[in-house]
This record gives sequence, C-alpha cells and structure tokens, in this order.
Amino acid sequence: MCALLGLAAPYAQAAQLRGVTLVEAEDGSTRAVLDLSKPADYKLFTLANPDRLVLDLSGGSLAGGFRAPSPNGVVSGLRTGKPSEGDLRVVFDLAGSVQPRSRIEREGDSARLVVELLGGKGGAAKAAPARTIEDVIGRGERKLIIAIDAGHGGKDPGAIGPTRKFEKDITLAMARELAAQIDADPGMQAFLVRDRDVFIPLHERYQRAREAQADLFISIHADAAHNKAAAGASVYVLSLRGASSEAARWLADQENAADLVGGVELDARDKNLAAVLLDLSQNATMRVSDDVAGEVLAALKGVGKTHKHQIERANFVVLRSPDVPSMLVETGFITNPGEEARLSDPAYRKRMAGAIVTGVRNYFSVQAPPGTWYAARQGTLGGSRQHLVSRGETLTLIAQRHGVPVNSIRAANKLKDDTVRVGERLTIPLAGGAMAGLPE
Repeated sequence: MCALLGLAAPYAQAAQLRGVTLVEAEDGSTRAVLDLSKPADYKLFTLANPDRLVLDLSGGSLAGGFRAPSPNGVVSGLRTGKPSEGDLRVVFDLAGSVQPRSRIEREGDSARLVVELLGGKGGAAKAAPARTIEDVIGRGERKLIIAIDAGHGGKDPGAIGPTRKFEKDITLAMARELAAQIDADPGMQAFLVRDRDVFIPLHERYQRAREAQADLFISIHADAAHNKAAAGASVYVLSLRGASSEAARWLADQENAADLVGGVELDARDKNLAAVLLDLSQNATMRVSDDVAGEVLAALKGVGKTHKHQIERANFVVLRSPDVPSMLVETGFITNPGEEARLSDPAYRKRMAGAIVTGVRNYFSVQAPPGTWYAARQGTLGGSRQHLVSRGETLTLIAQRHGVPVNSIRAANKLKDDTVRVGERLTIPLAGGAMAGLPE
C-alpha cells in the first residue's frame, strides 16, 4: 500500500544529497536530516509488508563520498537508487509503521530536509511507555560528546595571514588535533562539525551539534586585527543580546519550540509556557558555558599569552544553541606574523588543543552529566584546576563553587588568610588520587 504524503514547492535546479543523519528522540520518534546542496522537489510515501519510507528527490543525485548512516531509532537501514533517469530515491527500512512529517529548512544556498518519523499505525502516534531514571541517564557510562566546529571553510577562507595562510585551514587542522586528543580520553568522544574544506552556514553548525546530541560545542577560530601586533588567545560565550534574539527566533518556530520542551507541541495558548521553559533552558546552558569557558581560558594561559584576562561575550550565531553549552575559542591572531607561524606549527597546535582539553576535563571532572563515564568517577579523578578570581568573589564562594574545603584551597596556594585579589589565579585541588587513565 502506498500513501502520498508530501510534495515540496518546485525548485528549478537539481540537488545533491551530501549526507543523512539519524537521531532518536526521547519520545521514541526518529528524525532523519538530509543535507542537500540546494532545496529540491521531493515526494514522500510509505510502504507496508515490510514497512518502508520512500523519499524521491526530483533531479537529485548522490554527492561524492556519500555514506549511508548507521541504523538508529525506527530506521533499520537506508538504501539509495534511481527510480527514473535523473532522479534519486532514498528508502528507509523501518522496524515498524510510522507517520512521517517533513519540512525544508533553507540555509543560504544549501538546504536541510528534515523528516520526522512518528510511531504508530493509521496515523495515530504510539503512546510512549513509562520511563525510569535509568532510561533517562542510561545504564552504562556513556562518553561525553564534544562537538568541534572548525570556523569558515569552502568559499569562506576567513582571515588571511601575512604569508597567505588561510584561517579556514588553520581551524580545520586545529579541530582535527583537538578531536584526536578528545578521542584519546576514555570519557569523551569528538564530533567534527566540519571534517573537510566545505562551507557550512552558521545556523547549521550548531544544529548539527544538537543532532549529534552534543554535551558541549566548541567553535575554533583564528582572530584578525588591523594592528599586526595584536596577539593572544580569547574565549567567547554568547552575549545576553544574542540569547534574547535567538529565543525570539525559536519561539516563532513552533516545531523548534516543541523540540526544546521534549517534543510537546505548543499551540498559541502556550506561548507563555514556552517562553518560560526556553528561558530556563537558556539560563542553565549559559551558566555551563561560562563555567567551561572559564576553565578553558585558565588552561590556555599555561600555553601562552591570552588577549584578555577574562571571558568575552559576543553575539556569535554559532553560539546560539539554547540547549548545548557553547564557546568560541580564538586560538590567536593570524594577522600577527609570529602567531601565524605558531598556529601553522603542528607542535604548537598540539599544545593549544591539549590546553582546551584540559579545561574541558577540569570542568566535567566535577560537573559531569548523570550516566557518563565522568559522572561514575565523580570525586575520584584527582589533580587540580585553575580559577581566575573575578570581582565580588571570596575564597568561601570559590570553594563552594568547586565543591572543595576552603582550607584545601588555602593550602594549595600557600595563602596566609582568606584574602583574594581580582585577577589572581588560584590552584583548585580536586578530590581523589592521581588522574589514572587520563591522557595528558
């Protein structure tokens, strides 16, 4: 049996299918995101015995290097073919019947075709079974997913150094080194938003991190300035103005708002509730972003000069994910001849990436999400972290934030009393013994 479910508005040019991502949601539904080179005509229908979802892209083709995704959720496999000359067919093999819902999201010249596969027969969604705490946090010790975004790429070279080094190449090399070091950590796994020289629109970058269910998003850049003497690394988090504008955009999109509150679809009467829930989500995300960024900045100070002594805030689009803690690291000034040379040196990039990993590890060693490898070892990963004293902080407040006794901080820093100064860097001892099993 075959039921036609949707036909997109016509587009004149053919589209290439560059990739497919499958994500299983907490409510049991599955989302398929098709990365297209441009918007395309499509039709979508289901077949039974066995259950399949068929997507025909008019004038579509597979991009070079396309790989079918691993099974996930209700999708047990994916196949491609050509139902007619010049068209592309994508067949999703399913573990059960679904009710599809689709939309095209334009991102500059490219597009994403999002297909939500809702469970059920006859168009009715299956009731989700009751979930236990174990179902939510997982039975095992999952790895933290760290999304790494190499800035610029493809047609966007970014800043250009004095010897014609491109920022897009520096950031990709740095991202690959950072991913290698993250993957070497037993409790973390890297997800590269951009793994080759390709242009990805800004909104799509953090959307890819969300689809990968990332615990943290790190965007890597190399700064530029008219003053060629400008030097040093910087760490940015989202400004309140950027958060407010993104909240308005998400609340205007009913499906995005529903996604943020666990798949519940909110109608016009629920706008106040949606705003409250989104505000809570954003506030929590921004607090974590601040804390992780502070740890990363402190670790970077051990590698070399930083441009500013404190975290900076800006309205960067890539930092606007409402539910994934995010930071942007300017690894140095590519317009400075000395820093351009250092950023081009693999040994220096290794040290820089190592500092970023150290900062991330320092945060998650004491603030790990439940069900993760780090959470299972909470309080057993010894060592120390750095804390930069900010205005209004006291030694007692710093100790409470890091969950360690005041006298431990006093002893680690050889303090005669509890007086601390703004800008002072304190060593914060962590609980437990040696950092066994963690690479330096």
